[in-house]
Amino acid sequence: MFRSEVKPAVLRQVVDTVSIIVGEGKFRVNQDGMSLKSVDPTHVAMVDLELNRSAFESFEADDQELGIDIEKLKNVLRSATPSDVITLHLDEESNRLILNMGNLMRSMSLLDTRHMTDPKIPDIELPAIVVMDGEELERGIKAAENVSDHVIISMDNESFELRAEGDTDSVDLKIPNDLLLDLKCDKRVKSIFALSYFSNMIRAARASKVVKIGLGVDYPVKIEFDIAGGKGHVLYLLAPRIPG
Repeated sequence: MFRSEVKPAVLRQVVDTVSIIVGEGKFRVNQDGMSLKSVDPTHVAMVDLELNRSAFESFEADDQELGIDIEKLKNVLRSATPSDVITLHLDEESNRLILNMGNLMRSMSLLDTRHMTDPKIPDIELPAIVVMDGEELERGIKAAENVSDHVIISMDNESFELRAEGDTDSVDLKIPNDLLLDLKCDKRVKSIFALSYFSNMIRAARASKVVKIGLGVDYPVKIEFDIAGGKGHVLYLLAPRIPG
């Protein structure tokens, strides 16, 4: 059994955070809420999403898995208005997810979850942690996208820095310690990441505004932020580009 009511803005945040990693996902629902753990097809990026039942207007669920086509769900949400409350329920006989938005009803076939993996999210202890304003970081990313397809992230105990270097141009965003919400870094760390993934992850955090980033030397970067007004949490891991 699964039945819930949710505002479109909350469901859009879920879709936006997941869709940059995978096109289909295995959502687990139980009495506590909804969750998803998934890795992208190239095994470069991972997402771990948790959405508490309190993020929903109402929520009832047995412990089960729902295989959902994320792109289809994104298209359904285009028909929702801000004043809607979306009702979702599982039709177990037809194995379909039924969505009702006012007078509009959409029926979606669920995907077979047997071929979907359950990735283990590695518990990586990273030596540098920064908490910062996501809008300022997004500003640097927009500039970086004009000059390169990768980004260099570095930290020391004085500042956080994002740098992109192209053939002729470069972009540098350097935020000093006193303008950061928090910074813990005993020694300088630096890694290089694909900008396409990194920028999408930061944009997905737009609704939260506050972003937590963990960094090491040639380690995956860990990006964390809240969604649904603090009633949900997203963790991304992105593998570094190791210079050849």
